[in-house]
Amino acid sequence: MKTWRSASLAVTAVAVMALTSACGEENAGQTNTGTPAGNAAAAQPGADAGYGADTGYGNADPAGGTDAKGGGQLAVWESKELGEVLTDSDGFTLYRFDDDTPKPPKSNCSGDCEKAWPVVLADGAEAPEGVDKALLGSVTRADGTKQLTVGNWPVYRYAQDTKPGDVKGQGVGGKWYAAAPDGKKAAPGGGGEGAEAADLPGLSVRKDPKLGEIVVDRNGMTVYRFEKDVPWPMKSNCVGECLKKWPIVEPVDASDTEGIANTNDGRRGYVVLNRPEGTKQQSIDCWPLYTFAGDKKPGDTNGQGVGGTWYAISPEGKAVGKP
Repeated sequence: MKTWRSASLAVTAVAVMALTSACGEENAGQTNTGTPAGNAAAAQPGADAGYGADTGYGNADPAGGTDAKGGGQLAVWESKELGEVLTDSDGFTLYRFDDDTPKPPKSNCSGDCEKAWPVVLADGAEAPEGVDKALLGSVTRADGTKQLTVGNWPVYRYAQDTKPGDVKGQGVGGKWYAAAPDGKKAAPGGGGEGAEAADLPGLSVRKDPKLGEIVVDRNGMTVYRFEKDVPWPMKSNCVGECLKKWPIVEPVDASDTEGIANTNDGRRGYVVLNRPEGTKQQSIDCWPLYTFAGDKKPGDTNGQGVGGTWYAISPEGKAVGKP
């Protein structure tokens, strides 16, 4: 009887080890807490944690103005990097926010966000020459004001843009993008949502001329891993101010990926991390994923090597170009 019991316990132990071999959690492949017993929250990195200065969703700049006002006679200017960009009557770039929704139109930028990204009021706005007037609309905000929508997307200015032609808000937080005349994201080639970022899956692979194969998100923005994170048991050490510079990649269904090694080959490293602050973060090979607020357009790799701790991630979860 003792022999049978010992053998049974041994088998159970092996089974548990197998289950916990992925990212250090039993529920690998579904949702991973990444927080081992006795460690309820990731440690706050110090000032020299290697993630750079705080940008968040940007800072209000009185020089650029922070009050909502109408767009007036909208116009279009041709940017070498972004293609056709929508502007207000004064030539200031108009932006859209990925956290907003077009169907139905809804703004999710308020409070401090609204100070950095003043809303464009719908009253008096007129479509640019050659642009369908039906693309313009409005959405009623919580304070009762009517915000201009273009192609059903609420539009904003950026307080850090201080003169016509500035596009300092492009790519901020991985969620703010200059608007094309049809309300899509401005991109080379016109018509919005250009070839670099059109119809991309949630995560896919791009061949960078210097780095080789790297992972990008649905907007074509480079995805990074942080060398101060821990893959087993999985834990993110990018918290607080770090997250403003390095926004997390939210969960992406495995069916909405292309070329990512961990999703379809039977390995158990493509899991979701439940972060201490309550958000959920996608991982590859147990490494939590981030984008970089300093990347302004698809193809940028400005986060590569920052602080000696941030690197573009390969489809297999490796740190690309790490010395």
